[in-house]
Amino acid sequence: MSRTAKSIIIIVLILIADQILKIWIKTNLSLGDEIVVFKDWFILHFVENNGMAFGFEFAGEYGKMFLSVFRIAAVIAIGWYLFKLAKKEDIPFGFIVSISLIFAGAIGNIIDSLFYGMIFEQSYGQVSTIFPEGGGYATFLHGKVVDMFYFPIVNSQYPGWVPFLGGSELIFFRPVFNIADSAITVGIFSILIFYRNYFNKIENKPIEEVTEQNGETV
Repeated sequence: MSRTAKSIIIIVLILIADQILKIWIKTNLSLGDEIVVFKDWFILHFVENNGMAFGFEFAGEYGKMFLSVFRIAAVIAIGWYLFKLAKKEDIPFGFIVSISLIFAGAIGNIIDSLFYGMIFEQSYGQVSTIFPEGGGYATFLHGKVVDMFYFPIVNSQYPGWVPFLGGSELIFFRPVFNIADSAITVGIFSILIFYRNYFNKIENKPIEEVTEQNGETV
């Protein structure tokens, strides 16, 4: 099996898992509902966001549209880069896997932004239905990203001596995220930890490449 085919399989599997879980959450829970998976620190907590990964927001209607268009452009660029890398046998396959994870995660969240507003009802105070008769809750490009993974491993209070925060609630890890966010994060950290030097080598190779012609180095 070619490296390109393996990359495609990774991308497809992540997208299927991401979308199946999001659709299940959207059609079985209303906003704010929770399912405790393990004790009090692994929870499925249904939230939606207009912006970037881990629930961070990009404000305003035009901000949302800009972010969606930017995501599409970024995915096209990443896809083109991944397609080029997969054809090079001297590139470590682990590096290709990392780019594939980032690519799959970006597509997973783009699907929400592009289409979820058109195919789902809103989830405020109700369980949403898919393809409602009256249409969805938003137009093209204005869908909300579905998040669900919540790991409040530490749920306590800041000590009184901590400036500005003393006595206030301390929750770690607070952000709520999804499979697509996880894929992007794993891909980025894999590159930073294992392939940072190789990434620099790839970028600098056209400049540093040495060619032998007629027995001489030029």
